[in-house]
Amino acid sequence: MRHSIIAGTAAIAFALTASAAQATGINFSTDTCKHDYSTPYDVDVTPAGLSFHRTDGTPAQVFLHDGALRVDGKAVAVSAKDADALRRYEAGVRALMPQVAAIAREGVELGFSAMTTVTLSFADGDQRARMLEKLKRKQVDALREIDEGVGAGHWSADRMTETVAGSVSDSVGELVGSVTSSAVTAALSGDASKVAALKARADSLDKSMDREMNKRSKALEAKTDAICPQLNDLAGLQQGWNVRLGNGKPLELMTIKPKSEHHDHDSDRHGDSDQKVVSF
Repeated sequence: MRHSIIAGTAAIAFALTASAAQATGINFSTDTCKHDYSTPYDVDVTPAGLSFHRTDGTPAQVFLHDGALRVDGKAVAVSAKDADALRRYEAGVRALMPQVAAIAREGVELGFSAMTTVTLSFADGDQRARMLEKLKRKQVDALREIDEGVGAGHWSADRMTETVAGSVSDSVGELVGSVTSSAVTAALSGDASKVAALKARADSLDKSMDREMNKRSKALEAKTDAICPQLNDLAGLQQGWNVRLGNGKPLELMTIKPKSEHHDHDSDRHGDSDQKVVSF
């Protein structure tokens, strides 16, 4: 009997982990993106122009506004055609920032919603109140980070990863550990009926969350898909301009790579269902 109770407890822990982990496992299709896109720069969007800057690599800073270009503090002469391309690039980045911020906010809200559902389903009494308050506080902090970052026109890939994935994954670890302790307590009590009831609740929650998360993820995925054509346009502008740096190399504000360079490797590790998440 003791072995069956322990096995049941392990099943509960697995189900809880799977349910809560859905909060960090949200992937968005980039089927409408022609390539995988990223940028080696942090980006600041201000009324005065766009600033692309980094601590590693050269150039360290690129500034553009209304077709004018400065690289590491020095003006760079460009043709009328390239000036027009730079204006369009600037306009495209300005349009993207609030869209990226909205998607980041919705992703955070989706993740914390999943964790709140788990907490409401399994935590009791004072423990529930404490956990809900902590989740609410962390969600508020994460949303404020987004608003003060990309929402205010300041893009940093490291900051975005820490804000969106970091805040949610940290909370998932705490949540799973805390809630699973209820199952362990039930197991140690030797009451098989309590373990069975908890397991049934976990199984039901896992299925209902699958349905809800898939529905909301698809809605968020549609918004992400809408960004891809805009990124394709930015990539096309970069590939089309004839702006050269002092060393003769072309100006590259985006990194453009064939999808196969990432997807073949990702498929080996995760299966065909995982898809590359675009990074501005």
